[in-house]
Amino acid sequence: MNRMRLWVSAAIIACIILIVFALSVPHTRDVEVKSAASTTTNVSVVTVHDIFKKGVHTISGSIDVSNACTPVSASATLVGTASSTESILVAITLQVDPGICLQVPTSVSFRTTLTAPARLPIDVTVNGTPASTTPS
Repeated sequence: MNRMRLWVSAAIIACIILIVFALSVPHTRDVEVKSAASTTTNVSVVTVHDIFKKGVHTISGSIDVSNACTPVSASATLVGTASSTESILVAITLQVDPGICLQVPTSVSFRTTLTAPARLPIDVTVNGTPASTTPS
């Protein structure tokens, strides 16, 4: 009789554990699904500093990225034909880091040079998307 009670109580405890486990595990229907239409492109804020000396612009700055392992490269080109419509385009490329890295937002510096006339406006793009700039 004692063995029978032991097996019944063990079965009841096992059933309770299974029921609690089944109720506490998140289900796929409970996970929020992000639709592709709701994703928006983030406008990056880039800090830019331009030094003009002897006909050469040295453009440096920083951009906030998702982690310190993100490779950043920058290139500057002169855009426009007439002196009134010329501007400097700084194209910043953020590459995807294939490795494992701690996901902590980090400010990464960049630097590029360009021979161009003085006092030209600077436009910045990040991976082809226009970015807002703040002077440093």
